[in-house]
Amino acid sequence: MTGLSALTSVGGNLTITGNALLTNLTALSALSLVGGDLQVQSNPALTSLAGLSGLTSIGGFLTISSNVALPNLTGLSGLITIPGYVSIGSNSVMTSLAGLSALTSVGGYLRISYSPALTNLTALSGLTSVVGFLSINNNVALTNLTGLSTLTTVGDNLEIKENTVLTNLAGLSALTSVGSYVTIKNNALTNLSGLSALTSVGSHVTIQSNLVMTSLTGLSALTSIGGNFFIQSNSALTSLAGLPTLTSIGGGLFITYNVALTSLTGLPAFTSIPGDLQINNNSALTSLSGLSALTSVGGYAEIFANYALTSLSGLSALTSFGGYLNIGSTDVLTSLAGLSALTSVGHTFP
Repeated sequence: MTGLSALTSVGGNLTITGNALLTNLTALSALSLVGGDLQVQSNPALTSLAGLSGLTSIGGFLTISSNVALPNLTGLSGLITIPGYVSIGSNSVMTSLAGLSALTSVGGYLRISYSPALTNLTALSGLTSVVGFLSINNNVALTNLTGLSTLTTVGDNLEIKENTVLTNLAGLSALTSVGSYVTIKNNALTNLSGLSALTSVGSHVTIQSNLVMTSLTGLSALTSIGGNFFIQSNSALTSLAGLPTLTSIGGGLFITYNVALTSLTGLPAFTSIPGDLQINNNSALTSLSGLSALTSVGGYAEIFANYALTSLSGLSALTSFGGYLNIGSTDVLTSLAGLSALTSVGHTFP
């Protein structure tokens, strides 16, 4: 690349990919502008991006992926805003995102994935907004999200999943709103305490397969969920406490396969659920008392395979279902007395 030393700008895309012997980008040291996308991919010997240290602007997206010898992003410190998406992934020895410390906003999505040596996100400490989705997934050495402490909004989905040693979400403490979905799925995560400033989620919230999470503590400011609320397959979850300000959900409530959950105490005092209600396969669940304020369900209701459930008294205020009602595989349930207020069911079980 030595013949490019005078290059100061590229009007369109700049793609550097599949160069088996390329170790550095020093020949691009005069480059300050890329009008389109910048892609640096599948360069197995590349160890540094320092040659891009003069770069101050790109007009499209940024992709840094599958560069198996690249340890960090040093060389990108001139980038303050990126109007398109940013994808950092499958860089086998990358331990940090050093080089992105000046970045304040991403106009598209931000994905950080499949980086097995990545231990922290501290280089993103200046990032305040992501217009698209934020996905942090399959980074098996990532222990915390502290570098995201100034991030206040995510315009689309927030996805934190399959980061197998991630123990907390403390780095998201400034996040107040998510425009669409929230998905939290991490084996070592103990609670949701890093989401304490989050007030609204535009669509679904999924808390799933967090194997050591014992409670939902951390969502104390959340007031509304625009779509469904899924609490699924959290095998150590014993309490639903942690949602003191949640007053409404726009869709259904699904509490399934939480094998240590004994009651629904801690759920907000929902008076209505517009969508479906599904409480299935919670094998230790003995009571539905957390639903005592519920008067109507817009869709169907399934209360199924909760083998320790002894009473339906938690549904004593419920008057109507828009769809069917299915109660089954409850080995010790002897009475339907808790349904005494029920006056209408939309249709029978299929």
